[in-house]
Amino acid sequence: MASVRDLKKDINYVLGDIIEAVYVWEYQNTDKDTKKSEAIIDEAIETFDELIAKVNDRSIEDKKAHFKAINEELENRGRILIEKINKLG
Repeated sequence: MASVRDLKKDINYVLGDIIEAVYVWEYQNTDKDTKKSEAIIDEAIETFDELIAKVNDRSIEDKKAHFKAINEELENRGRILIEKINKLG
């Protein structure tokens, strides 16, 4: 892990891109209901808040393992959100 700053940037970029993808889907599918897509956006924002709170937690002893776990959680939750976007169809 390069730095805490890079991890925060990764969290911001990944979840920001997911939210942007949902907005693009909504723009391209104006005739469809947006309740599911809005739920994905809400989940992405909630994920962002949770991951940033974990990054800012100063009580962790093994920081390297902690940040690695956060990075893996970002990948897993990001993948789940992308799958939900793909299922909007």
